[in-house]
Amino acid sequence: MKFTEEHEWLRVEDDLVVVGITDHASEQLGDVVFVELPEAGTEVTKDEEVCVLESVKAASDILAPIDGEIVEVNNAIVEDPGKVNEDPLGDAWFFKIKAADPGQMDDYMDEAEYKTFIG
Repeated sequence: MKFTEEHEWLRVEDDLVVVGITDHASEQLGDVVFVELPEAGTEVTKDEEVCVLESVKAASDILAPIDGEIVEVNNAIVEDPGKVNEDPLGDAWFFKIKAADPGQMDDYMDEAEYKTFIG
């Protein structure tokens, strides 16, 4: 698993990259009340805004961590945004992306580096 400075996690499953937010991000946001996801089939560029989260505290954008095509989204978190707080590293993933350049993930932190980053 890799982690971004924007508090997203990336996990490789077969030839796809699953993307979600970290426990830390979930805690900082507070209770998530709304999630807007991209449509499957959307081509995205690294650092492009692809999702919107709204919580009781703030609205936040989720950026594409790599270039590629969104091939699947997790509609369960649209229907029940609270899942993002309940299981951010598991069932509350946001989307799966077919990476145009998997090497882009090499720039991200491993778990130990991320824990140091969040202090």
